[in-house]
Amino acid sequence: MALSNFIFTSESVSEGHPDKVSDRISDEIVDLFLKNDPQSRVAVETLCTTNRIVLAGEVRGPKEVTDEIIKETARNAVKDIGYEQEGFHWKNLEVICHIHAQSSDIAMGVDASANKDEGAGDQGIMFGYAVNETPELMPAPIVYAHKILESLAKARHLGEAPFLGPDSKSQVSLEYINGKPSTAKSIVVSTQHKDGIEQNEIREFVRKHVQEILPDNWMCEDNNFFVNPTGRFVIGGPDGDCGLTGRKIIVDTYGGAAPHGGGAFSGKDPTKVDRSAAYAARYIAKNIVASKLANKCLIQLSYAIGVSRPLSVYIDTFGTGQVDESKLSSTVQELIDLSPRGIRNHLDLNRPIYSSTAAYGHFGRDVRDGFSWEKIDLVDQLLSNF
Repeated sequence: MALSNFIFTSESVSEGHPDKVSDRISDEIVDLFLKNDPQSRVAVETLCTTNRIVLAGEVRGPKEVTDEIIKETARNAVKDIGYEQEGFHWKNLEVICHIHAQSSDIAMGVDASANKDEGAGDQGIMFGYAVNETPELMPAPIVYAHKILESLAKARHLGEAPFLGPDSKSQVSLEYINGKPSTAKSIVVSTQHKDGIEQNEIREFVRKHVQEILPDNWMCEDNNFFVNPTGRFVIGGPDGDCGLTGRKIIVDTYGGAAPHGGGAFSGKDPTKVDRSAAYAARYIAKNIVASKLANKCLIQLSYAIGVSRPLSVYIDTFGTGQVDESKLSSTVQELIDLSPRGIRNHLDLNRPIYSSTAAYGHFGRDVRDGFSWEKIDLVDQLLSNF
């Protein structure tokens, strides 16, 4: 039996975290190729360390996208994030590019031909999740963890917090009563800062942002509010810690409240089901919860390389469902083509929309910013089937 009273914790990391710098660069390169050719194939990994970026991966796209343009794209991403420190400066860092052509063996299995539809780019399992505990139909701890860092980043970009650096992390622990979030039990925020700034000044600045983000009367007790608990965070970003694409997959999804299939999103064009099928699974789960057919919903999709249709479509509503789950699964498959091509067409994914996904989560975001998988346009169709 599931617990109804418990404490659950999720973390987020900012756009300036080393791994998120890598994700941002990889997704900027995806967007670069899609702008020039919406049918481009891209799988690019990024490593960031002290004043150095290393790019590697496989692409198939227009020749106009040269190594020099790719390198400049990486540099501009770092500039936009705001890194101008001695150990990691957008102007002075070295960018090394080892991107090469896509494997012909993979292309043969994935591409459409006269007698077969486009297949999945790899085997794998993907999960989607939704729950009615926030307006975004997302788990509350990850929503607030993201929003705290977004608020601090906005203040930094607007010049309201010149003493803050780009690198930061948050951790939010919420107490659940009868299965619903009720208050914060602890908040942890670590944020990079300029040398010489008093710890208490940073703490009070962060406190104001946390209080504005949390619902009224949700702030934790003061002895459970931790800001830069080591006492100093001047050296940050890739200068302090190496960053790699795809290392923050729980931050990117549901903060640990739902399973994860293991595949990262960033750096991959939407033909890769690691990305597109995870978006489709979230889309389905969110529409089911939005339709009030369940209070909570988990979707699992599975694929085989070169095969267009999912091997399985599993739905779990955790005992909150108003309809039979097997009927729900068959209905969903009638409403949506869950082949790689079908998902891309349904959600309009062959667009340069991915750089904005690289920080603060891929889910629970604004449809107007390109997050088409957050639409709830299936509600009426779902309800008409039950």
